[in-house]
Amino acid sequence: MTGFTRESRNFEWGTLTIEISSVNHRYQELTIRLPRELASFESAIGGLLRSGLGRGKVRFFAEISWAPRYRALAIDGDVLRNYYTQILSLSEELGTGQKPGLPSLLSLPGVLDSPSVLSMVEGQVGGALEEIVGTGITSLAGMREREGENLRRAVDGYLSSFESLVGSIEKYWTGKKEELFEELRKRVTLLLEGVTTEADQGRVAQELALMGDKWDISEEFVRSRSHCRQFRTILEGPSSEGRKLDFLIQEMNREVNTMGSKITDAELRWMVVEAKTLLEKIREQVQNVE
Repeated sequence: MTGFTRESRNFEWGTLTIEISSVNHRYQELTIRLPRELASFESAIGGLLRSGLGRGKVRFFAEISWAPRYRALAIDGDVLRNYYTQILSLSEELGTGQKPGLPSLLSLPGVLDSPSVLSMVEGQVGGALEEIVGTGITSLAGMREREGENLRRAVDGYLSSFESLVGSIEKYWTGKKEELFEELRKRVTLLLEGVTTEADQGRVAQELALMGDKWDISEEFVRSRSHCRQFRTILEGPSSEGRKLDFLIQEMNREVNTMGSKITDAELRWMVVEAKTLLEKIREQVQNVE
């Protein structure tokens, strides 16, 4: 199921923003992108995403913008005083009489240091991340549920059309069966008459029975209706059953293909093509079901 959410919160120490997106996938696949400051939270975020979302390709992104006072560089006084003392001692030793200036001292290695901001507010950041990720998962799940409901209605409409079309095929077949079977009988009789001068009625009956068994599609109608009932039961069930629906679509398509391979009537073949088109539409939508 597809979905997207973006959440942002302001705190004393800065602004935390996350984005979660998902697309359909056979398995659960997570991609997590975090700034260096939040890298230690990757495992915890992955656990929340795995438990809160079903299968799908999920992408997670987070960024943090520190408040100005947390971005300021810190001056290491001990290092600065040590530099000053050494430079002043050398100046007196060399007789230059010059005192080192503060700007020049600040450029020396180790005087200015970027403080570990996260170490000061790590507990607060961790709690904020857990809260905002939970909110994002809830929002994303809601969006996926709404899309799922729209998907269910679309699939239900296609399934109803398929059931109606199978019923029309069966009705047409029932009305034309005797006529089609009579044409088959005549063809078999002519074929046998071409081999022997007098058609063996027993042989004709035997050949017709064998061909009629292969030619009859009554069982395909029964199985198709059964598959439709199972499909609708799963579709209206309380949990996602995407794989079962995909399997049923394959079985329904197999029955329709069998109908098309057994019959020669042009009108029936055209109706079979329409049925296969509807099944393909259902299959495309079922790929998005968890």
